[in-house]
Amino acid sequence: MSSFQPSTAVRAQLLTRLCYGSMMALSIGMNLLPVFLTELSVEFGGEAGLSKEQLGRLSAWCFSGLVTGILITGPLADRWGAKLFALLGNVATAASLAAMAWAPSYGLLCGALFSMGLGAGMTDMILSPIVSVLNPERRTVALNWLHSFYCVGAVMTIGVGTVTLSIGLGWSGTCLLLLPLPLVLAAMMAPLRFPSMVGDGVDKSRRDSVAQKARMPMSQLVRRGWFVVAMAAIFLGGATEAGMAQWLPLYAEKSLGYPVWIGGLSLLLFSVAMTAGRMIVGMAGRRMDPFVMMAWGCGFSVVLFWIGAFFPSAPVALLACIAAGFTGSCLWPTTLAVTADRYPNGGASMFGMLAALGNAGGIFMPWLVGMIADWRDLHWGLAISAVAPFIMVPMILWMRRAKA
Repeated sequence: MSSFQPSTAVRAQLLTRLCYGSMMALSIGMNLLPVFLTELSVEFGGEAGLSKEQLGRLSAWCFSGLVTGILITGPLADRWGAKLFALLGNVATAASLAAMAWAPSYGLLCGALFSMGLGAGMTDMILSPIVSVLNPERRTVALNWLHSFYCVGAVMTIGVGTVTLSIGLGWSGTCLLLLPLPLVLAAMMAPLRFPSMVGDGVDKSRRDSVAQKARMPMSQLVRRGWFVVAMAAIFLGGATEAGMAQWLPLYAEKSLGYPVWIGGLSLLLFSVAMTAGRMIVGMAGRRMDPFVMMAWGCGFSVVLFWIGAFFPSAPVALLACIAAGFTGSCLWPTTLAVTADRYPNGGASMFGMLAALGNAGGIFMPWLVGMIADWRDLHWGLAISAVAPFIMVPMILWMRRAKA
């Protein structure tokens, strides 16, 4: 793959914006399924419907593809370049939407969802290093904007799915309706040159010194104490997001006593709040210390989690849960940004490792919430999510001191 040497800043800006759009396409695959679980249960399970285990298996196949895509893309992107995987991720998303729309059986639907997750994993892994290299002077800004478009995509997907479900378009029609986005993005990216994962795009004062260094192998990175703490921090950042997001609709319905549509709306508003938080960080730019910003975000998240779990007024509790999307929004992308600043020659493998750890946190915390809820109740299950941002605070402050 040829390296990206834009003739103007407009070319780099175009590729950055296409990455933002690709983050929206990635979000389709990860947020469409929950809207249609009831319809899929009837369509593929007959009168009896699919069991809850079978419905849960659909999400598991999608997530398995996501993790596989992340793990294989990192080291290969360092060798073969970013462009191949940016294109493959979008093409796989489009092909999977078509396969999901026309899947004739439950087994083939599982395979299509795995493929969707695979495309999402490739895209998720490769977009952050591309945007990081293209915006070396404003990584925190650019990466928060990038990840805000995941939330924009979630809002779009949930909104489109809800509307199409209400007018009878259904699962297949919705998949086909959303299919053009990744195809258009792949077509627009195809003629562009992409950056290499090390050296290109670094500001002029540092370009020569960074370019002279070989990519830092993972075997060296994982022996650096700062990087190990960054991996733990992004695990907790992913846990902070997912602990609330995965359980909020059910919590609103079963524990706070709201109707089902309020549960769905609360998740939509949670995504809107997360979008707003990341965009505000993006607009604030370098005026904010990223470590201080993350520490405050963690602190407020702890308070909001506990208010959401135990406040006696249901409306206040629900608003606190939604607001936690805003306070926790910066944790994942900003951890990526400060780590890329610390190790600019870490390459795509570094981003792959961080993305894998963040998603691992997204698996662990919803499972832990469910386990605590079975043991006690969902109020306590949700409250346990506050442990993640609480533990993250001293890690962030240590990273700030160690970097200084």
